Formats: sequence, structure tokens, C-alpha cells
Amino acid sequence: MAVELPDILIRPARREDLPALVAMFAADALGRHGDTTEAEAFPDYLGAFAVIEASPDQTLYVAERGGEVVGTFQTMVTTSLTGRGSSAMIIEAVQTRADMRGQGVGGLMIEFAIAEAKGRGIGRVALTSNAIRKDAHRFYERLGFKPSHLGFKMALK
Repeated sequence: MAVELPDILIRPARREDLPALVAMFAADALGRHGDTTEAEAFPDYLGAFAVIEASPDQTLYVAERGGEVVGTFQTMVTTSLTGRGSSAMIIEAVQTRADMRGQGVGGLMIEFAIAEAKGRGIGRVALTSNAIRKDAHRFYERLGFKPSHLGFKMALK
């Protein structure tokens, strides 16, 4: 499904979008995920894309403007026994190209994800944000998200 919002088209990502997506992640100085545009790393991104594309519970999206990828996010649907077997949509890897920040792209991507969740009958969306991204936290709170949990992670490699 693709939706056009003003001059932004939000649609599922395609393989040919990968160079633009990788460049966006590699340019993110705060993220520190080790992303790189070096050619020898591209097979890793292709492999991850194949896993996401094959999953019925995950979707990688792009925001496109004038034929260029200007943003991205990923959604995952999880179901747990808590909440009487409730499902939640998790929004991850939200990124707007640096020169497009502050122009509403991020808000449109989040609104799109929320609409997708509602359309699927999912009663809750959740996301995490790096603790150092204070601007992102204010952005999510303006959109109606409330800080509710403290997250932990452990690097295994």
C-alpha cells in the first residue's frame, strides 16, 4: 500500500532504495550503529532487506519526495499473552534525511504508521529512541507519545 501525503509518498521500500537508505543511516552521527556506504558492507544490508521483505510481521517504508528517498521507518507487529493476547506495532529506525528535517516528513511517517496500526485493529504503537536524542524525544511527545518504560540492551558482538 502506498499513500501520498502532500508532496510526500510513503510506500514500502524496494531493493533499489537501499543505497539511499544506507547513506541516510551512515550519515547519522548520533545513531552509532556502524552503518557505512562502503561496498563490502552492502551484502549485509541486502541480507537484512531480504529478511524484512519476507516477514509478514515487518515492513520497511520509505518517504519519497520528487523521486528521492527522504525518510524511512520500519514497523513490526508483535503479539503477546499480556493484555489478553494484545498486539502492538513497534516503530523502529525512523530517519529523515538531514536536509529534510523540520519539514514535516517525520510527522507524516509516524502518522502513516499509526494509521496502518489502526487499520489493522492494533490498539497500541510503541517506539524507542536513543537516550541522547533529546530533539527526537520532544518530537515524539508532540505527536502524542508518552515516555512509559525504561529500555535496556546488551551488545552480543
